[in-house]
Amino acid sequence: MMSKTQLINSIQQINQSARAEWLAAFEPKALQGYLDHLQITLEPRGRNSSWIRPAGTPVIVTRNPLF
Repeated sequence: MMSKTQLINSIQQINQSARAEWLAAFEPKALQGYLDHLQITLEPRGRNSSWIRPAGTPVIVTRNPLF
């Protein structure tokens, strides 16, 4: 497994708008999950592409408006 610094650097190579200070607030496991997701998005979409939702994450997510 990569160190937290390596994970942050790898994420920033793909998502250049992600600030290191913000990413540093997350645990390495969460950073690895985000990096995995980013790497999947680099692949061409189509019949052969796939992404498996991590266990324990909700299928449907909603939010409430602020006002």
